[in-house]
Amino acid sequence: MTRVIKGRFTLLTAVLTAALTGITIVFFAVPQAGAVETGTWYKLISRHSGLALDVLDIDTEPGAELIQWHDTGTHNQQFRFIDAGNGYHRIQARHSGHVIEVFEWNPDNGAIIAQWTDRNGANQQWRVQEDDGHATLVNRFSGKALDVWEHSTAPGDRISQYDPTGAWNQQWRLVPVSGDGGGGCGSGSPEATVTGSSGAYTASNRGSTVYSGGDYRAAIQAAVDSTGNGERTSVMASGSIGANTIAIPSGRVFEGCGTIDVGNRSGRGAIESLNTSNVSIPYLRLTGSPYFGMRFYGNSNLHLGVINLDLSGGHGLRFERDHPGSTNVTIDYVHVSGTDNHGVETWNIDGLEIGAVIARDVAYAGLLLNNTRNAHIGLVDGDDVAAGTGYATFRTANTAGRLSDGSYGTNIYVDQVVSRGGGRGVFCVSQSGGVRIGHVDLAGNGNNAILIENCYNYTIASGTVDGGGEVRVAARDEFPNTRDVWITLEVNNTSVRESPCGDNINWTLSGNASVNVC
Repeated sequence: MTRVIKGRFTLLTAVLTAALTGITIVFFAVPQAGAVETGTWYKLISRHSGLALDVLDIDTEPGAELIQWHDTGTHNQQFRFIDAGNGYHRIQARHSGHVIEVFEWNPDNGAIIAQWTDRNGANQQWRVQEDDGHATLVNRFSGKALDVWEHSTAPGDRISQYDPTGAWNQQWRLVPVSGDGGGGCGSGSPEATVTGSSGAYTASNRGSTVYSGGDYRAAIQAAVDSTGNGERTSVMASGSIGANTIAIPSGRVFEGCGTIDVGNRSGRGAIESLNTSNVSIPYLRLTGSPYFGMRFYGNSNLHLGVINLDLSGGHGLRFERDHPGSTNVTIDYVHVSGTDNHGVETWNIDGLEIGAVIARDVAYAGLLLNNTRNAHIGLVDGDDVAAGTGYATFRTANTAGRLSDGSYGTNIYVDQVVSRGGGRGVFCVSQSGGVRIGHVDLAGNGNNAILIENCYNYTIASGTVDGGGEVRVAARDEFPNTRDVWITLEVNNTSVRESPCGDNINWTLSGNASVNVC
């Protein structure tokens, strides 16, 4: 099934009302899950995966199953809570009017969760148990919790029930849907649109044609250039822009609702916004092999929503090094695959919020922070990232986390890093630090599962390492020695080593690893 990937607000990110309304851009923090309001439609975002609860294939028939999927902004991912009495609620899907239930009254762990005609049965009633800004949904009939099965982070995987564990795959952030719930990309009344297909594109602004012809890139740029501050361009058509660039000026909202295929323009990005303010790109899907898929510098109040970079080479998303820095950057979700360089790379950002970076088959780093500070990242998830290189699923380098006064107070917070195979899982190098990772889940990483080298004030608060390369704290002579490190891990089937000895290195280890620390 082909899905249109649309707006997503996950973990600790920002919500963009402009993308749905066409009015002035307003950012506000995602609210914590409070007492559910029966008149409110919600998106349910998994704390574990960052994906949304979804009725498979937008099916309106009873028996359609529940999965997790990229946040599309569509009604099959919107639910409201109907009071069932005694502290329970029925959870109704907006697109179908059905409620979600434990299918066929199955009491077992692993039972199917589906939608069905509202009978107010006990298998259709859920208790909302809230903690730490998230909700656990416990079924009245089975006593089991709504669960992302087997801790999957993959779109399309099933939702089930399991004994309540308190784990993140049973926790959901309830995100109220603003306005009418939004039809997603291109909904409402964008000021400018690009429609058509190969060889025949039309760019319009408020019903007036600003371009007509066979040049897809020219149509897109004409549409963008026809808009003013706070106005929206929705590219509904798909096509190829070749080895060219689309430039997004200040104050614009740009939605790539179709698929934009791109080529390699040396040193440039297929999509660029340079020295701008108040730009939003809520939805975008790129294919092809660009030099940079997206390129930025000198930005303030930049918002990137759901960004899918399904590439066959090149570099995914980059904030440039030798140019002005950026402030107040919000990225909801990036899925990047197939690059022969980095997935997402930042330089010179002060103030960064990222919901999730999902990296697949990426040659270098999945997420690389260079000289970036005051950041909060929800999830970094890499599979076959950085194989055979010195990079990692998550890497900080080049004074990332060093504050303006030269200190390394904690200012880069990462909720979770997941890494499978490829090269390193987590890598800190070249006088970076000020990092706290809440949880890691690393398995089969090459080179090092974790390497902390010439870094300062670095914490890994919990997690597991299974097999692959060693966990190591190290240092090179050209920088001051590694210091102030706290690592709490279960490590199995690999080794842990500290060499040379750092300063104030603190280990709390379990598992069967061979350990050689100072």
